[in-house]
Amino acid sequence: MGMDNWDEVRTAYQVARMGTVSGAADILGVHHATVIRHIDALEQRLGVKLFQRHARGYTPTEAGHDLFRVAQTTDDQFSQLAGRIKGQGAGVGGELVVTSLVQLSPLIVPVLKGFQEEHPDVVVRFLTGERLFRLEYGEAHVAIRAGNAPDQPDNVVQPFFRQQVALFASKSYVEKYGKPESPADYKDHRFVGQDNVDSRAPFYMWMKDNIPRENVTFRSEDSRAIEQAILDGAGIGFMAYWEWQQHKDLVQICEPDDTWASNIWIVTHVDLHRTPKVQTFLKYLKDQAQGWR
Repeated sequence: MGMDNWDEVRTAYQVARMGTVSGAADILGVHHATVIRHIDALEQRLGVKLFQRHARGYTPTEAGHDLFRVAQTTDDQFSQLAGRIKGQGAGVGGELVVTSLVQLSPLIVPVLKGFQEEHPDVVVRFLTGERLFRLEYGEAHVAIRAGNAPDQPDNVVQPFFRQQVALFASKSYVEKYGKPESPADYKDHRFVGQDNVDSRAPFYMWMKDNIPRENVTFRSEDSRAIEQAILDGAGIGFMAYWEWQQHKDLVQICEPDDTWASNIWIVTHVDLHRTPKVQTFLKYLKDQAQGWR
């Protein structure tokens, strides 16, 4: 497939985006018969079905989703190229897709909202699913990831901040059960932790080795539920320092151990890293994050 088929690819991209032939025809300024002709020609050339056709419109198949992601990246690059050729940074608008762990939401959401206030034409898509979104397919513009440095080729990886973690309990828990004076007292306390005993988070690996399992009396797989359980006094549990700063009625039980900390990274794909939208957002994000360390 070469550049001479770009019209057909762009048509398919708009059909996937809009979900209907008429919606795509409106955006492209062509007759709906042209849209159907382009899709048919493209499917024939590729030898696969790109869409399931049904009464309500067109739904992309798996192959259609793949094409959509590549076309989205290419479309972003064309917009960037047009901006460069005209000698100006394109205005910051359109979709900004950011992905992170759900537990970072209280940090990231206010940043996204603030960025949107400065750039009202931006539509934010904040994706917090468990799976790793694939930047090479244009699934996200910016990924915020924890743990070891991501090593996929073609990604630009920047250190963001180091997340310090310690054990905390609510004031209500401490009033009822007291505060452990040292780790020797942990055996007399209730803990909140992961339901999955094999969690790879360094602090949960420590908990598995140092806290008897029967003392972990409130267990969940959802970080938000774990945080809520600690806040509600169900037991002692791990929270990041920035979470503690947001909840003044928490009592710190121990000093942070550096082996519990994790590095947080900003990851972008090399093709989109230099676009005005991504560059503007990264600068804003780093400015806002000054106090997170």
